[in-house]
Amino acid sequence: MLEVKFNDRVLAKTVRTLNKHLPVERKTLSVLLREEKPGVRCGDNTTQRIRREELAKIASLIPEADYGKLRLPIYIELTSDYGRGLSRVYGRLECEVANKILRQEKEEQAAEQKAVDEIFIHRDDVRKLRRELQTATQYAFFTSMSR
Repeated sequence: MLEVKFNDRVLAKTVRTLNKHLPVERKTLSVLLREEKPGVRCGDNTTQRIRREELAKIASLIPEADYGKLRLPIYIELTSDYGRGLSRVYGRLECEVANKILRQEKEEQAAEQKAVDEIFIHRDDVRKLRRELQTATQYAFFTSMSR
């Protein structure tokens, strides 16, 4: 049996390869709404189109003043660091959109009138979010390097 030494460089390269589909630069909702064919250029030289219906749905969920702040696509971060079956959505507006799509408005959030910068969602919620926003969300793979 051949033994392979797995090190941090190999892991980092693997994760980079898994993330080649991610946009080179995400665009704001306001920019995408103005484009004739809304989309972002990805690291693998493809273009990810974002459906107008999804942009309209997102626009209906947040105040117009925030259109220039929300960057799309929304990343659903996958890593074993969060525990089995958990993923993370990061960013105040990204979390607001995800919470409204998933109807997970936390009672303590409403009581404190505080926005959250990250939420952890279970596999079933990831499926629901991806079903609702197929082109406006994207999986991103992460890992922590242990020493």
